[in-house]
Amino acid sequence: MCELLGMSANVPTDICFSFTGLMQRGGKTGPHRDGWGITFYEGKGFRTFKDPNPSCQSKIAELVQNYPIKSRAVVSHIRQANRGGVNLENTHPFTRELWGRYWTFAHNGQLTDYQSLATGRHRPVGQTDSELSFCWLLKQMEDRYPEPPQDMVGVFRFVAQCCEMLKEKGVFNMLLSDGEYVMTFCTNHLYWITRRAPFGKATLIDEDVTINFQEETTPNDIVSVIATQPLTDNENWHRMKPGEFGIFHFGELIDGNAAELADVAYAPKKVESQAPTEPLE
Repeated sequence: MCELLGMSANVPTDICFSFTGLMQRGGKTGPHRDGWGITFYEGKGFRTFKDPNPSCQSKIAELVQNYPIKSRAVVSHIRQANRGGVNLENTHPFTRELWGRYWTFAHNGQLTDYQSLATGRHRPVGQTDSELSFCWLLKQMEDRYPEPPQDMVGVFRFVAQCCEMLKEKGVFNMLLSDGEYVMTFCTNHLYWITRRAPFGKATLIDEDVTINFQEETTPNDIVSVIATQPLTDNENWHRMKPGEFGIFHFGELIDGNAAELADVAYAPKKVESQAPTEPLE
């Protein structure tokens, strides 16, 4: 299996602390030696860093760890290969354009009987079940919304329905972002935490590093982090249940059944959306 890391924030924020913990699991404290990648959104553009080598030994990972790139939306992944060779084209995350937006996707799990999924014009480059399922999701989105949609929360709710279908083919934990929203879907292992004032200290599980967020933030900052397993041992991470999804927007969990079940200190924003009724291919 692989591990995921995502971030949603209301102000441009660096993910150096969380990424420092994740990269240790790529061959040092964990078995995920088959590559890693991370995508940062900046405005309508993005920066992606990938390496098919273990993250714990990667000079590129050291660059990302030490260079505080600030973003409101981040998707990252460390890989333990089960479909496709260990090479750059099979390294997550994957990014494609749809409706004039860049969409980034990363997957943890393994699917069976996925080869027949129709992807239309969205063709995978590598050989992974992950990239093929991403291309299938894009086709479903494009078929459902031939024109750029206005209700993006409705789009992500539709994606959650598609993820339910993919979950029937195996383990499907995923992160999906268009640079403004970050969506997560859980099959078995996925956690999230929202940090807001009053901020405190956090200590990584996989590295002897502690940070005082009060010294690094302002009272108005809101940052949510999503990970396959908790990255810190002194904070309250929320565990998602199978079939749960969450939609994060500028740091807030605004929608999804994960929002309904979590013990959070704020009320998730209710967004009216018409549930799609068309059958999926």
